[in-house]
Amino acid sequence: MPEYFSIIFLETYKILFLLVPVLVSVALIVWLDRRIWAFVQKRRGPNVVGPFGLFQSLADALKYVFKEIIVPASSNKAIFVLAPIVTMTLALIAWAVIPFSETLVLSNINVGILYLFAVSSLGVYGIIMGGWASNSKYPFLGAIRSAAQMISYEISIGVIIINVLLCVGSLNLNDIVLAQKKVWFIIPLFPMFVIFFISALAETNRPPFDLPEAEAELVSGYQTEYSGMMYAMFWLGEYANILLMCAMGSILFLGGWLAPIEIFPFNLIPSALWLVLKILFLFILFALVKAIVPRYRYDQLMKLGWKIFLPLSLTWVVLTASYLFYFNLLPVI
Repeated sequence: MPEYFSIIFLETYKILFLLVPVLVSVALIVWLDRRIWAFVQKRRGPNVVGPFGLFQSLADALKYVFKEIIVPASSNKAIFVLAPIVTMTLALIAWAVIPFSETLVLSNINVGILYLFAVSSLGVYGIIMGGWASNSKYPFLGAIRSAAQMISYEISIGVIIINVLLCVGSLNLNDIVLAQKKVWFIIPLFPMFVIFFISALAETNRPPFDLPEAEAELVSGYQTEYSGMMYAMFWLGEYANILLMCAMGSILFLGGWLAPIEIFPFNLIPSALWLVLKILFLFILFALVKAIVPRYRYDQLMKLGWKIFLPLSLTWVVLTASYLFYFNLLPVI
């Protein structure tokens, strides 16, 4: 029995060791997001609460904690409360398979990429539940639009992942990273990286694809009836998903924890720090897009996903498979 409790304690410690940095990172990237927008638009951004405004996210979090949670009388209360919990939980459990080095990973499963794709795809359920349970037409319309958007671009992301798997021959995230020791996949698969990046913007409801939360059309989309910590949980899940997409992009195309060149002084930097820097680089690109690119119309969004990205990614799968087969480069499983 003591051994059983020690195992539980060890696993709990591992989970907290992963989740606490993720939650802290969410607060920091919200600050970074605002600072980048301010820089692009020649504003100051957060600069009052704490040094350089670093505690602004903490102040916002405290505001959500103390604000009243209002549950509409006509809503389905059980599902209404469950929706933000589902959204936040799915965003956090996906980090269980993200490898920060060859050994620093909570769960090194052989189907890690399939697990990531499955968990990120389930995120649509939290949004649908929130919009439907509110029993209001605006949240419901926002949820339907968001579901259609996420499902449309998940297909493109799935096909893009197939290109990487053809080059690796494994669903294990460690194997995907180690396969990029000679060359990062961003070089031979650069068009797929661009489509993945844009699809990740749409998957996480980021501008220019933030149509479910567009102020003019849908008030605040599926979040209209939410307040206090329940609203904050949706917000937390959204930013955790953004970081997750940046982590996926880093692992699939930027060599994960691998250094650009295995020479001094690059080889002195810890592996985990390389992955963090790559995630940060992709997030900065996310923030720049939000500050620069105007919002798409919904018909433009659907056309881009179904008529441009899907055919392109399918064509690239055929080209990648043909090239690997012709030159006898297909991995041996």
